[in-house]
Order: sequence, then structure tokens, then C-alpha cells
Amino acid sequence: MSKRMLVILGHADGDSYCAALAQTYAAAARAAGNEVRMLRLGELDFDPVLRHGYRVIQPLEPDLQAAQQAISWAEHLVWVYPIWWGALPALLKGFIDRTFLPGFAFKYRRPDSPWWDKLLAGRSARLLVTLDTPGWYFRWIYRMPGHQQMRRTILGFCGIRPIRIGSFGPIRGSSAAQREKWLRQAARLGQRD
Repeated sequence: MSKRMLVILGHADGDSYCAALAQTYAAAARAAGNEVRMLRLGELDFDPVLRHGYRVIQPLEPDLQAAQQAISWAEHLVWVYPIWWGALPALLKGFIDRTFLPGFAFKYRRPDSPWWDKLLAGRSARLLVTLDTPGWYFRWIYRMPGHQQMRRTILGFCGIRPIRIGSFGPIRGSSAAQREKWLRQAARLGQRD
């Protein structure tokens, strides 16, 4: 059964290895009969800084309005980004800060309530994440802070599940043959998701 998929490239450099992973995944997903759209955050025009927190909601730029429409349209969200300093790149975090707003991604039930409604429920997610840290070190020593942030405190908080994570790395020092192997893995995921 085909799905509506949105691939979100969270790396600003359109020539990065993350971009290659995103394009490979998207091409395989299309070939499998899915409807695929792509957001390249590095090409969007928006202020990534949430200037007043949620006290004052900044007007959304046209690119962010279109991004919210694409997220609403999608059944499956594919996030492709590097782990930098243990977490998401600033551009991707700023995109989430500006688009996953109260009333769009979640809604507290009352102003004084700790309970909320998960407004993006019914969607699934795949994370394709590059690392320069060896996977075992990221998992056992650092405890995967970037993965936990996306899985639990962002996507899960908004009701997106299941969330599957594919880690690729370490990229630094990897051979061309290894990077080709990872691209084939991304293609298989695109065909299966």
C-alpha cells in the first residue's frame, strides 16, 4: 500500500552525504509506488530563532506555512540529518521550534494542565542520521542524546509513532565503498517503508 511521505533534509548543505541519503531514500520510495515530497531546509527562507518562546507566536514565513501543510499531508515523515555535538543541527532544531507549534503539533488541555493532546498522531517516522562518533560510543557512552531528543521529546511528544532510526557512521574516515553500502541500505529502507 502506498504512502504519502515527506523527506526532510535537515543538513543545510545540498551536496552533503545527508543529501545523498535523502535523495537515495526518496528515489527508492517513489519507485516502490509511494508519493514522496522533499523539504530541503537549507533552501527555505525563515528565521530559525524562536524569538519569544511560546509567549508570542511569530508569524510564519511562507516557507514554514508550506512546510506545515506538507507535514499535515504526510503519513510518514523521514528526517535526514547529522548529529553535531550530540544533537540536531541548529537549522533543524530551529525549523522544529518554529513549525511544531502549540495548536499545530500539540495542545495543552488547559493552561494549568500538565496533559496535552498529540496533534500529529497517526503519522510514523524514520530517522536517517549520520554520525562521526562510532555507533557503540554514541550509544553506550553518550546514551544517544540526539536520538532520544527526536524520538521522545519531539516526535513522540506530538504523537508520531512508530519512530525507527537508522544510524550511518562514522562518516569521517569512511571509505567510498562503505558510503555506497550505506546508500544501498537507505534505498532498501525507502523501498520497505
